[in-house]
Amino acid sequence: MQTAAIFARALASIALVLAMAALAPLHGAAAEAAASVADVPGPAADGAAVDNDDFANWLAEVRGEAARRGVSATLADAALSGITPLDRVLELDRRQPEFSQTFWQYLDKRVTEQRIERGRQMLTEHADLLEATARRHGVQPRFIVAFWALESNFGDYTGNDPAVAAIATLAYDKRRSSFFREQLLALLEEMDDGDIPLHATGSWAGALGQTQFIPTTYRRYAVDADGDGRRDLWGSLADVFASTANYLAAAGWDDRRTWGREVSLPAKFDLTLSGLETEKPLAEWQRLGVRGADGQDLPAVDLTASLILPGGLAGGPALLVYPNFRTIMAWNRSILYAVAVGHLSDRLAGGDAFRTPPPENEVALSRADLIEIQSRLGRLGFDIGEADGIVGPQTRRAIMNFQQEARLPADGYPGVALLDTIRRVSAE
Repeated sequence: MQTAAIFARALASIALVLAMAALAPLHGAAAEAAASVADVPGPAADGAAVDNDDFANWLAEVRGEAARRGVSATLADAALSGITPLDRVLELDRRQPEFSQTFWQYLDKRVTEQRIERGRQMLTEHADLLEATARRHGVQPRFIVAFWALESNFGDYTGNDPAVAAIATLAYDKRRSSFFREQLLALLEEMDDGDIPLHATGSWAGALGQTQFIPTTYRRYAVDADGDGRRDLWGSLADVFASTANYLAAAGWDDRRTWGREVSLPAKFDLTLSGLETEKPLAEWQRLGVRGADGQDLPAVDLTASLILPGGLAGGPALLVYPNFRTIMAWNRSILYAVAVGHLSDRLAGGDAFRTPPPENEVALSRADLIEIQSRLGRLGFDIGEADGIVGPQTRRAIMNFQQEARLPADGYPGVALLDTIRRVSAE
């Protein structure tokens, strides 16, 4: 159905995306999460009942490894005695979300008027501490508060799952055993040092404190800013703010710049230029006809940016995002999360909502719909990688190439209209 030339261009584009992804540095939690893909299998098979004797033997191995790393036997005994795998954690780890969220559904749940108002109150209430943190680590207060808001709702919710048992469950399980075994050992080390309480609770996946750091991130980036001898990400706001800023600074944050801005595009703009794999100076985007959302010229500063369309051309704003946006993604690899952090930080500083309005009667695709899009594109000859229902750069590039061939706006966005078109083409 498609020509050899188009298919070759598709492969070349995908190769470029993968090459750039391989060159992009990963920091902290993002690097650790990427490493978990190569985990060796653990003892428990998917869906298999846990053998209590085998789990006890496995825990004994963990104790031995912890001892070799300097963890006291007293702490290891107190932390590991009597724990059993948590079925709830395994269920959550296996559960796939039934529905994806559209851009606006995701944003509207996280950047609410209530959260904006409270965030502004927090900026005022903790101004001295936030300013001191900003001077020391080079991260603007509004961004520190935005992360705080999204990670734990200003410390209101840090998770109720027992950290040791939850992480041990995932470490014993087959799927990501080596990654979570390292998390468990790091957790024991931090408990032995006194930074993390023995009976700490967190998320089901082992995220801890008001920053929701996983244990290895806690070990590397948590800061004792109040000088009490403990890096406390539950009870010390000084430590919470400093640890957030320390992580971002280590990932390359530039406090002279912001994260990005909403823009307007000219008619017949080449949408294949969108995506994080394409970076251009602001002056080049200006030459291509991109303007601020208000129609004004882009800032005349020496800064590179990428154009992203997180809701597609018709379903969300067009955004030019700067290097700090990529640093936000070192914290969380989700583009939607990074936009939410950036936009919330703008609103906390008095900025306006996005000018682009949400579409009427917006419908989210299910995971099954996304897998169908990928599968049908694959059968049409487009390289989508694995049909897993996760829309990454390779799938977006394949969608773009299909859209170009079908003479549709090539925004790379998987929506209901795209699915209908792919179904119709597949039936021809």
